[in-house]
Amino acid sequence: MRLSDAPKGANAVVQSVTDAHPSDPIAQRLRDLGFVAGEPVRLVARGPLGGDPLLIQIGSTRFALRKAEAARVDVSVGDAA
Repeated sequence: MRLSDAPKGANAVVQSVTDAHPSDPIAQRLRDLGFVAGEPVRLVARGPLGGDPLLIQIGSTRFALRKAEAARVDVSVGDAA
């Protein structure tokens, strides 16, 4: 499942980050921020009417991501502690 499609408040675990093309700077930045395989993540809130931005928590840090950015992160839902 994509992080952008995860239910609000659900615990999930990052599986991978998808590169749109070789040397994708956005995918690399997501990895640099901590979106790496095995990391617990949670979708905290969605923007107005379910739109942008998405408030994502990874560890004790929260990030505001666009849906297009969050769609690059594959997660499994319900596995995080």
